[in-house]
Amino acid sequence: MTTALDIVPAPAARPEQPYHLRSANTLLGQARVARGWSQDKAVRALSLLARSWGWQIAAESSLKVQLSRWEHGRTQPNETYRALLCAAYQTTPEGLGFDRADRSATVKSLRERINDLERLVESLAGAAGNVREVSA
Repeated sequence: MTTALDIVPAPAARPEQPYHLRSANTLLGQARVARGWSQDKAVRALSLLARSWGWQIAAESSLKVQLSRWEHGRTQPNETYRALLCAAYQTTPEGLGFDRADRSATVKSLRERINDLERLVESLAGAAGNVREVSA
């Protein structure tokens, strides 16, 4: 018995899909691709959603650049864009990876502040010791 697969000759090499969706390997990028959206479509959805909520956001051309930066982890969206992205992709901030970046940034920020405070305490202690020596 001959099947349709027997009739169609196999190509010499696997053909390349003319267009396929790509994203950075981040939860935000994967969420967009999972919906089957290009960056252009995601930007349009964000713009329409913002307009329906009465929110003002960046122009679509600027927003596309920002979306790419967010998806590649170069920058993090502010609260306005996080809310829009969560609504557009129908997920939580954690589902888009925002909690992880925030937590690591917060930990880094706290470590830097602790280091600054320790240096300040050391310099104040040194200054206090110098004051005692002068007054004695």
